Amino acid sequence: PDANCATMKEGRAEASAAMFAALDELFDKCRVRPKDVGVLVVNCSLFNPTPSLSAMIVNHYKMRGNILSYNLGGMGCSAGVISIDLARDMLQASGAGLAVVVSTEAVSFTWYAGKRRSMLIPNAFRSVYQEEDEQRIKGLSISRDLVEVGGHALKTNITTLGPLVLPFSEQLLFFAGVLFRHLYPSKTSTPPPPAANGDTSAAAPYIPDFKRAFEHFCMHAASRDVLEHLQRNLGLRDADLEASRAALHRFGNTSSSSIWYELAYLEAKGRVRRGDRVWQLAFGSGFKCNSAVWRAVRRVRRPSRSPWLDCVDQYPARMDA
Repeated sequence: PDANCATMKEGRAEASAAMFAALDELFDKCRVRPKDVGVLVVNCSLFNPTPSLSAMIVNHYKMRGNILSYNLGGMGCSAGVISIDLARDMLQASGAGLAVVVSTEAVSFTWYAGKRRSMLIPNAFRSVYQEEDEQRIKGLSISRDLVEVGGHALKTNITTLGPLVLPFSEQLLFFAGVLFRHLYPSKTSTPPPPAANGDTSAAAPYIPDFKRAFEHFCMHAASRDVLEHLQRNLGLRDADLEASRAALHRFGNTSSSSIWYELAYLEAKGRVRRGDRVWQLAFGSGFKCNSAVWRAVRRVRRPSRSPWLDCVDQYPARMDA
């Protein structure tokens, strides 16, 4: 019991240090008072104490009593995108004015000290699953089915996203491929329209060229293998995944916050210009695949404060080092 209490205390200390430091900087940078915030959404998959992390923030900053406060847990690495969607809906429904979304992960409370390799990765039901190993040491297990499950989730996601963002010519090719596969089963010898990555096999569906819809890509940096699968299946260039690989190399898998480190990388490089579109794509336990699309309303100047300022000029780096 004492060890558990100490671990809970350490988890609270870790979460407080990370969240409060980020929020202090945010409020100062945006010149916003905490009492001006009407909606607060916090997501942390593995550490969910009582009172909640969102309640800790409300209490620490003495936020207003009628704030709409939400705490999302157990939703994996895609929870940051889900939090944005929830914050948007709450703003539209309540007219609260300002919303703050905090995406974090506390690792000390759920640190795995065992020896099973599949559980050494910090966060598909059963594809990403919290369980105990043979020595009853708790951790997260990553199934070998993850890539296959993720592929199905990605297909559903881009089928929904495509009509909203793609130019008409790409939509036409995509739905022509869907129609072809419906009318002619994959065993037919007649090839379907070619995919954006050049795959003309009968079994391969047409994958739209998302480079025609977006200037920048922030793909969840889960692992090198996951990024390579995404690049190959979406027909992307090395430059399109530069931000994702840099975030993985510099910070590792930071769960739901990885797509924000990647966006910060693009900003630190001075690449986001007015009118540019950014696609954030993240995967999470359950299994989930979620997207967020942003358009820059003005040119984003290189920030004076960023987690990348001391190293951004070292990237892109050799990722095999």
